[in-house]
Amino acid sequence: MRIGELARRTGVSERSLRYYEKQGLLAAERTPGGHREYPEPAVDRVVRIQELYAAGLCSSKIVELLPCMRDADGGPSAVATPKLVDELTGERARIDRMIADLVRSRETLDEVIDAARSR
Repeated sequence: MRIGELARRTGVSERSLRYYEKQGLLAAERTPGGHREYPEPAVDRVVRIQELYAAGLCSSKIVELLPCMRDADGGPSAVATPKLVDELTGERARIDRMIADLVRSRETLDEVIDAARSR
């Protein structure tokens, strides 16, 4: 599929898809006319990349992580190194801290909302 179709199917801009390719996150073949052609599994790959970005991972960490994931279901494969496991454990702890901070913020907002409603 061409870049425009991949963009439509994933909701990701063509510019972002080119960036993913430049960062080594996504691969495309080139037609004789120079157009990018993506295989069907690229849809799952882009969705996975978006999920990892949303989790706060940077592109260099995602490049390390993607070979350790199966695109179709996002599950792990057997190629994760102990170093990557340690780094990802740290990323998970960071995400847990962010979640805790968000829960505290939500609780504070709930208190303000309750106080404002009772007036």
